[in-house]
Amino acid sequence: MAKLEAFIKAKEKLSKVLLKTSLIHSPIFSKEAGNEVYIKPENLQKTGSFKIRGAYNKITNLSDEEKKKGVIASSAGNHAQGVAYGAKESGIKAVIVMPKSTPLIKVESTKQYGAEVVLHGDVYDDAFKKAKELEEKEGYIFVHPFDDEDVIHGQGTIALEILEELPETDIILVPIGGGGLISGIACAAKILQPEIKIVGVEPDELSYP
Repeated sequence: MAKLEAFIKAKEKLSKVLLKTSLIHSPIFSKEAGNEVYIKPENLQKTGSFKIRGAYNKITNLSDEEKKKGVIASSAGNHAQGVAYGAKESGIKAVIVMPKSTPLIKVESTKQYGAEVVLHGDVYDDAFKKAKELEEKEGYIFVHPFDDEDVIHGQGTIALEILEELPETDIILVPIGGGGLISGIACAAKILQPEIKIVGVEPDELSYP
């Protein structure tokens, strides 16, 4: 079970680089739900998503020896930019393996943060396998998009911010992709408010990635 201290430390580190995404009250959703609904606009965050939280926390927690090796990740976009940004801020090398089908704007955005981009395969699984091969061959540190405690602690800082701004929150709805976001939010929120309800949401016909 994650400890509150890990989330607090992540929040302190991230405060140096994150934009503040204050809750926005939604009259339309509130009317439809019959309750007060607020939106946490992480699309306005640096790099365009919450992914920067986990990636930055992971990279800044690496030892000096690990940082010298550089980092590698596989992604079709948002995680790529988060890792690239975190590596740039830490002054270390980043290699991102992306499927050939990745939109050009995401490829270019990742490059703009200083990462080396390798286009490989047609789908995410191909890129993931290639990244793991390069990790083994070159000695890079792999930054997983969700299956990593430091990444989960970083994503979970969202819960700390929500409950700090709106302590009376009783339900948090969280989109599910790989599961890192909801894992972090659920752990952090339940530590602070054991009675709070966390609801995961995902499309009917779409699974990660």
